[in-house]
Amino acid sequence: MRRHFGYEERTAYLFIAPVMAVLGLVAVFPIAYSFYLSFFQIKLTRPNRTPFVWFDNYLELFGDQLFWTAVLRTVSFTVMSVTAITFLALLAALLLNETFRGRRLVSTVLLIPWAIPYVADALMWKWIYDSGYGALNGLLYQLGFIDKYMIWLGDQNKTLPLIANAFVWKEVPLATILLLVSLKSIPADLYQAARVDGAPLWQRFIHVTLPSMRTGFMLVMIYETMMAIRHFDLFFILTEGGPGTASHVLSWEIYVETFRNLSFGTGAAMSYLLALVTFALAYFIIRTLGRSV
Repeated sequence: MRRHFGYEERTAYLFIAPVMAVLGLVAVFPIAYSFYLSFFQIKLTRPNRTPFVWFDNYLELFGDQLFWTAVLRTVSFTVMSVTAITFLALLAALLLNETFRGRRLVSTVLLIPWAIPYVADALMWKWIYDSGYGALNGLLYQLGFIDKYMIWLGDQNKTLPLIANAFVWKEVPLATILLLVSLKSIPADLYQAARVDGAPLWQRFIHVTLPSMRTGFMLVMIYETMMAIRHFDLFFILTEGGPGTASHVLSWEIYVETFRNLSFGTGAAMSYLLALVTFALAYFIIRTLGRSV
């Protein structure tokens, strides 16, 4: 039996080896190499000078006001987006958990935004927000809410919320599915016991539904937080960081530093700081919401 187990184990390793090799080449090696680059001062404008600077790239970022401004904008975008996604997904999940005529049609329509690629989503919202012929201006003008067409993406105070709106529209369907699965898993006996005890609807929702959906909320918050922190597509297509620096979030700063300023060392350091923040937030959410799971 020992020889047979050893043969099966070696065979399993043999079949897994090609997959592990591919993962090592396309995932592990680039991550490790970018971490290695973050300790060098690499600029493609002077390729022959790449001094080893230890943690100077990280220290330079900590003293850069633009970096901290980008961090604050990223935090604002993430809080706005994740809060709106969680709230809207909860409402949609509660609706789809009920039995009514046309529920399957509503479920199908809800999945449409999730099925649209981010590039197409960004181009659609860029047309909607357009100051000359956008659907948003046309709708508000016809309803009498505005007396002239507005330049939505040209207003520094409106840019971040408008991008967050496009992000929320795309992400709500997946969050709804995760919360709906969690909602479906709640035993009916809990609601029956609450009714026997005389608990009204709002108490059943607060004391039975919400605590039982803790796992679903944890998954939604972790996934959507990670997506919002490192999101890039909408910022690139809708505003390209503008107007001015109004939408300079951390992912955009990484792009500018790496591919426009050609400073690969600083860009790699910024990327690793973004990754560490993402993992830290995921750990915090798991520790906070996962205690009673």
